[in-house]
Amino acid sequence: MTHYYNQPQRRKAEFIKPANTLKQKVGHGGLSDEILDKAQKLLEENTHDFEPLAMMYLAALMQGVEMAKGYSPSMDKEQVIANMLYPTMQLKANGGMFHYSLVTMIADKLIQFLEVIEQPDIEVLEIVLAFHTTIIAILQGKISGDGGKQGQDLLNALSDACMRYFDKRPDDKVLGPVKK
Repeated sequence: MTHYYNQPQRRKAEFIKPANTLKQKVGHGGLSDEILDKAQKLLEENTHDFEPLAMMYLAALMQGVEMAKGYSPSMDKEQVIANMLYPTMQLKANGGMFHYSLVTMIADKLIQFLEVIEQPDIEVLEIVLAFHTTIIAILQGKISGDGGKQGQDLLNALSDACMRYFDKRPDDKVLGPVKK
């Protein structure tokens, strides 16, 4: 069983692998080293601006937060949380490709948090908003790479906020198997 922030995992961000129709049409076999080198070079020299794409995912995250603000027990809790998880997964997946590894690391921490929360209460949303604000600051500051010591400090501060959230809720810990 995976534990994040000393909590049992209540849900897992699901990665859906779509059918590879191109591979089905072309057939099996590997790619030549030349093609792989060109693809790697393209990724390394990518100069496209990540900010517009990231802002789209951050807007989707805010829509998830807005939905969660109206959370009630009659709502599908897992869907409410998934509406915050999905755009965060996209930020994690795309950050590295655009040389924003700090965004990837921060999004990963947020995914880990969302995978273990019991429900989307107001304090959870405050933490999600702190992650959101931090990612916006990174994008606007054009802080590519891992952000150095300041980037690690940001990551630690966000992680510490998550730990404080759980430290205040010792009764939320599930003993034994995690109920889905």
